[in-house]
Parts: sequence; C-alpha cells; structure tokens
Amino acid sequence: MAVGWFYLSVLALCSLGSICILSTIYWMRYWHGGFAWDGSILMFNWHPVLMVTSMVVLYSAASLVYRLPQSWVGPRLPWKSGHAAMHLLAFLLTVLGLHAVFEFHNHAKIPHLYSLHSWLGITTVFLFACQWFLGFSVFLLPWASMWLRSLLKPIHVFFGASILSLAIASVVSGINEKLFFSLKNGTKSYSNLPSEAVFANCAGMLVVVFGLLVLYILLASSWKRPEPGMQAERELLLRLGPGSWLFPVTDMPVTAAQPCVTCSSEKSLSSCPSE
Repeated sequence: MAVGWFYLSVLALCSLGSICILSTIYWMRYWHGGFAWDGSILMFNWHPVLMVTSMVVLYSAASLVYRLPQSWVGPRLPWKSGHAAMHLLAFLLTVLGLHAVFEFHNHAKIPHLYSLHSWLGITTVFLFACQWFLGFSVFLLPWASMWLRSLLKPIHVFFGASILSLAIASVVSGINEKLFFSLKNGTKSYSNLPSEAVFANCAGMLVVVFGLLVLYILLASSWKRPEPGMQAERELLLRLGPGSWLFPVTDMPVTAAQPCVTCSSEKSLSSCPSE
C-alpha cells in the first residue's frame, strides 16, 4: 500500500471524525439550548458530545496509532505510551460524559440505567476500563513475559474492535432515544421527520460510516504492523520514500541483475558470495 494513499485515508478519517463531533455539538446547541454544568437539561447536553468525542473519535485515534508506518520502525515504547495515554484521555472524557447524564437524572428524579441504550453504554464503558487496565499492566509495564503477551494480544485486539462496535451501537441507540423523547408533540413528532430528526439521523449515519472505516483499517491485514520477518523490508521501503511502496521489494525477481554489495559489481544475486 502506498504511503501517500495511507495518509490520504487518515486525513479523510480525521475530517469525518471532526464532522461527527461538530454535528453533535451543533445538534445540542441549535435544537436543545446549548450547554451548562448545573444539573439541568443543559448539563445533559454534554453527554452525547463527550461520548461521541471519547468513545468513538478519540478511541479510534488511539486504536490506529499502530497503523502509522512510523510506528513500525525504532523503539515501540513511545508508541505504546501514546496509545495508552490517548485511551486514558478517552476514558476520562467518558467518565465526564457519564457524570453529566447521572447528575441530570438525579436532579430531574429520573431512574438510572433502565433503557437498552444505557445497558449498552455502561457495558461498553466497563469493558473499556478492563481493556485499558489489561493493556497497561501487560503490554506497557515490563513485568509480563513474551509468552503472556503473545497469548493475550489476540484477545486485546478482539476486544478493542468489539468495544468500538459497542460504542457505535450505543451512540446510535442514544440518538434514537433522544429523538423519541424530544419529538413527541403532534406537529414535530419523530414520524413526521422534522428538521431535527433529519439532522440527527444523518449525524448517526456519519458515526456509523466513521466506525466502519476504522474497523476496516484495524482488521485489514495490509494496514497492520508487519511481522518480524517483513520488518527489514518495511524499514527499507520507509527509507526509500513514498514511491517505493508502489513497487514492493518482494515483487523483484531474486535472480535479476543487481549490484552486488560484496563484490561491487553487477551480477546475479544468487552468484554473489554471502556476507
């Protein structure tokens, strides 16, 4: 895969994630009065904004750290630290988003955790907390053996993608639930599809598209960090520059005439003495 195409895809993904956040902010400001931190309905408005920002966009950005070609070379500790720090920031914003909705429910005497949306959301946050603790204690701290890390890595990867999928489902169900609650009168009922419903539905579809693209990048083998046997080839390609990715080294015939490193003459690689 060409490096240029990779970064173009990353730029498009960043733009789409920003649109998801800005759309949620606009929805809450234009149709629901804006934001406050006083236990009122305006405090609730922070909940969808913080959850989309943390559990969808920032979580996805942290998950894609290891897909950057720069993370394939050199020491891995800085990339691990950045991966963990971004996930921690996402988790802290998630806690703030949960506090906003729980505080509003307490103020308005509304029961907690009764809807399917709330069940999905709290399950997602619980799995996220377990995932972060497991990743920090096993993959970042130096005590764990390579055998243990190899054993837990597929589980870590599986739950990473699963948590993002659950987060998308939580956001979509939350948008739907909010529209059912706010569009109840006859002139602006949800079934009549007023402007708010159209806008919020489109915002939900953008979140779904964003999540599916992130899941594709996470699961596609061509975007993953190369295995140790391919590491030298990828490092060479990175040094040669973006154009070299269009012509992988593995596609070059082994017996073709190449400059011999040892003999400093042009001959077949098979006849060049081993170094």
